[in-house]
Amino acid sequence: MSWLLFLPMPIAAGAALTTQFAVNAQLRTVVGGPVVAAAISFFIGTLALVAAALVVGRQVPEMSVVTSSPWWVWIGGLLGAAFVLASIILTPRLGAATTIGLFLAGQMIASIIIDHFGLLRVAVHEATIPRIVGLMLVLLGVFLVQKF
Repeated sequence: MSWLLFLPMPIAAGAALTTQFAVNAQLRTVVGGPVVAAAISFFIGTLALVAAALVVGRQVPEMSVVTSSPWWVWIGGLLGAAFVLASIILTPRLGAATTIGLFLAGQMIASIIIDHFGLLRVAVHEATIPRIVGLMLVLLGVFLVQKF
């Protein structure tokens, strides 16, 4: 039941993400292209996160921590950049609902695979029939949103 306390956070984050898609799609028209729009979006986001880090007071990690980490822990920014760029390109073409739906479908597919195999040091959660049915319902929802 305690997980219900966390519900507002992902719902707000999801709403913010959809809003970001629409905002960045408009930024694209202002600055003349998706790559520049994504760069501006990331730059402003970086400024906000640097300010937040200063407020929180986190220090830069020691070099030994950095060099002993697996290579893949450092690619989150690249994955985020690809995600934002794709949203800027796709939202004007597909609409916000279809773009979000397809992204959600991709996220569900990847998350079930990551969970099932415990990839990237995530705890194992088997790809059970109910979880796969849930994924199929997401895919059906995306189809219905796009079709109608």
